[in-house]
Amino acid sequence: MTKIAIFGVGLIGGSLALCFKGKPGLTVVGHSVRESSVAKYLERGVVDHATTSLREAAEGADFIFLCVPVGSLAQYVDELSKLELKPGCIITDVGSTKASVAASARGAKLGDAVFIGGHPMAGSERSGVEAASLYLFENAFYVLTPEPSTAQYDVDRLTELLSYTKAHIVHVNPEEHDEIVGAISHLPHIIAVALVNLARGYNESNPLYSVLAAGGFRDITRIASSDPVVWRDILVNNRTVLLKLLQEWQAGTTAFIDMLQSEDGEAIETAFKEAGQFRSTLPERRKGMIHSVFECYIDVPDHPGIIGKVATELGNSKINLSNVQIIESREDVPGVLRLSFRTQEDLDKAVQKLGKIGYSVHF
Repeated sequence: MTKIAIFGVGLIGGSLALCFKGKPGLTVVGHSVRESSVAKYLERGVVDHATTSLREAAEGADFIFLCVPVGSLAQYVDELSKLELKPGCIITDVGSTKASVAASARGAKLGDAVFIGGHPMAGSERSGVEAASLYLFENAFYVLTPEPSTAQYDVDRLTELLSYTKAHIVHVNPEEHDEIVGAISHLPHIIAVALVNLARGYNESNPLYSVLAAGGFRDITRIASSDPVVWRDILVNNRTVLLKLLQEWQAGTTAFIDMLQSEDGEAIETAFKEAGQFRSTLPERRKGMIHSVFECYIDVPDHPGIIGKVATELGNSKINLSNVQIIESREDVPGVLRLSFRTQEDLDKAVQKLGKIGYSVHF
């Protein structure tokens, strides 16, 4: 029986557990330092066994997944180095930065165990084991960052196990990973936070900012609502890459300042054109670092029960509606509902269904 130990059975760890649990020859053990979390893992049936003992979870394990915050990874690697791990045990993580944990693993005495960094590029607006999903990683990229000295046999073993996630496995070195992810995820989070805080500052003297920031501004800055502690650790861990990126971003904003000061409309048009051309080449239906939003809006009359009617129509068509928000509903104005879905497929089906039953759908 292959033993898989998962430290931190939240959204990512819990989703991995669901991918492995019940598969032939696999047993999944969850670990948490809190008794209440251990009880929750078992109550929800996410793992086969759960414990607060690090030693009990790790010893005898064939695979160990560290699904803890980035700031705690080095500590867990150090703790594991003090145990008698099973020869050939593969230790991996799911952190958003890879260079720092790779350095920790190189410096640790892991005996015959092997460390291979990992980063599943999938997520959700929700967190915790309650949000865990068997389908979280499906069609997502899952990055592995093995060392040059790592045996191909071990990389293949981990890759084979991860096939249960139905993710696309990609191999890069830790430093390259951090540079790429810094540009496509970490920097955008910083920019979103800066934009929201800029508007927040203006709003203190003029509340109309928050009123008019509804809709588009709220949507393009939604990642500013990410977990502050998680992102503190990620940004500090990847600070070298981010300092360089921020300097380049600053140069880009300076270029726009120059364009505006010189009233160079042609340069502004070119910048938008080049950005649009590159953006149009990006895959639309692949999961990436920043999770996609699958939403549409419908105009509805201000009638009692209208939300229930819409939800019932979609449910009868087996379309999974994940969230409903009332944007506007007044006696003299038709209401607007924002409908959110978990997949592009559900959104496409919903648009078709709602159009057939007479609703005006827009994006």
